[in-house]
Amino acid sequence: MRDSEAALDPELLEILACPACHGQLELHEQRLVCLSCQRRYPIEDGIPILLVDEAELPPDKSP
Repeated sequence: MRDSEAALDPELLEILACPACHGQLELHEQRLVCLSCQRRYPIEDGIPILLVDEAELPPDKSP
């Protein structure tokens, strides 16, 4: 497990939601991935960056 994954509290993960669609987030490697819209939010120094402008879109939804 990487440091950024270890630093994320499982209880925090349960209450976080995607800021774009309010879908459930799931931890994948060093990112939080929305199960609804598939946006991927980075985790920097153990802190989830839940800004829509910072999210990566899935390849089929890129402009």
